[in-house]
Amino acid sequence: MKTKTLAVALALTLAPALALAEGCNYGKIEQQAMSCAAGTTYDAGTKSCLPTTS
Repeated sequence: MKTKTLAVALALTLAPALALAEGCNYGKIEQQAMSCAAGTTYDAGTKSCLPTTS
């Protein structure tokens, strides 16, 4: 009984730390340009603003 209680207490203690560690890259993978100058559009391949052709 003591071992089972200790295992549950350890799991409950570590759960928040593991949840925070998993989310540390949130938002870093899918970043986009906030805005580009008039006449340009954002190109995800080069990660920069390129002139639009019309």
